[in-house]
Amino acid sequence: YERHGMKEFMLALGYKGEMIKDYFLNYHARQSDLTVHLEGGQVDYRNPTAEDWHVSMVDTGAHTMTGGRLLRLKPHLQSGGTFMLTYGDGVSDVDITALLAFHRAHGRLATVTAVRPPVRFGELSIDEARVTSFQEKPQAGEGWINGGFLVFEPGVFDFIADDSTMLEREPLEQIARNHQLMAYQHPGYWQCMDTLRDRQALEDLWASGRAPWKG
Repeated sequence: YERHGMKEFMLALGYKGEMIKDYFLNYHARQSDLTVHLEGGQVDYRNPTAEDWHVSMVDTGAHTMTGGRLLRLKPHLQSGGTFMLTYGDGVSDVDITALLAFHRAHGRLATVTAVRPPVRFGELSIDEARVTSFQEKPQAGEGWINGGFLVFEPGVFDFIADDSTMLEREPLEQIARNHQLMAYQHPGYWQCMDTLRDRQALEDLWASGRAPWKG
């Protein structure tokens, strides 16, 4: 997001939200050399490397569903026009600038980024017991899924009832029925991080210097 000019972020906190707050409260100190004057408590920072971001953190409840979390952000978002949303459990090389331009061009209420995830196991093509092709964990050949990079207009709040609402159920289903949901198709890299295995694979890719989302 930062590479595409985004500097204003809002985090919908829930379970372990205090750990995220502590992380950002101490971010400047963690990214800098510093001297602490113990007698007076003064801290001198040297070589600060912190990004020029504004990060707002809003407690949205430990058990609130995805739609409910977004609804709790309404007071902070409804007057600001178009906003972007992501779940934070997936990485991709999606072109955020192009995604936003696509959304603004079609003029509808919502845009979802459609991706084709890599399949979990090797794919076989079989003809009468003979393997005609073998691909080790290829990109899924058909079937698009929600990649979790969305663009919304404030009107989406009208489709969210309360904390128990899942964004991916009634709100997006109704918006689609109203012909107000468009898909930005991203054929490039996308990977979720739902399991320990996913995390290890992504960390290995990052360590190798070949992470597609690094830019």
